[in-house]
Amino acid sequence: MKIWDISRTLSKGFAEWPGDEPFHYRLTREITKGQNVNLGAITMSVHNGTHADARFHFDREGESIDKAPLDIYLGRATVVDLAQAFLRSKEKHLIITEDLKPYAEDIAATSRLLVKTCRWSDSTIFPNQIPVIAADVPAWLQKNGVKLLGLDLPSMDEIDSKSLQNHHALARAGIAIVESLDLSEVSPGIYNLASLPVKIAGGDGAPVRAILWRD
Repeated sequence: MKIWDISRTLSKGFAEWPGDEPFHYRLTREITKGQNVNLGAITMSVHNGTHADARFHFDREGESIDKAPLDIYLGRATVVDLAQAFLRSKEKHLIITEDLKPYAEDIAATSRLLVKTCRWSDSTIFPNQIPVIAADVPAWLQKNGVKLLGLDLPSMDEIDSKSLQNHHALARAGIAIVESLDLSEVSPGIYNLASLPVKIAGGDGAPVRAILWRD
């Protein structure tokens, strides 16, 4: 069974959201210094690397990540590859329903959608601009039974967005959010997905180790 690891690697050089807590790992005990184990500690934002957003992230009344139903993050998923469409046009900045309609049958059958844009290829450099979903996409996804949307980008909204309108629209549509995937080695099609968020009490989000596989 082949497994595709679609998680970004957390490391010292990982580009955090501007102004957010960077990722840092250090050894607090080291075998080379005479101690019996290596023991590591980390500091980071829960939105570093591949992660799930909780509704509490953008809604003070929203549920925290430890309350999120796990079945949403585990099951069949459709990968849609829009990389060529974005490569052909540097002016293309929206993921629109017309991009997704050719795959509607698979999307409806799996209820989880992962969109590959390849617009963030270097995790050490935070992008100035990213593609985002068009305003009518959440309603279209809801109509097609989607309950999870994942992107290979650090946000569902523009980098400078203050209203986070896409986050709110997806929440109203009952769609969970996974961001900062690495889909660079994944071909389009139907897979099995596991992207379980770490159980953090009161968390506004959590890191995930996201993988795809086929039976």
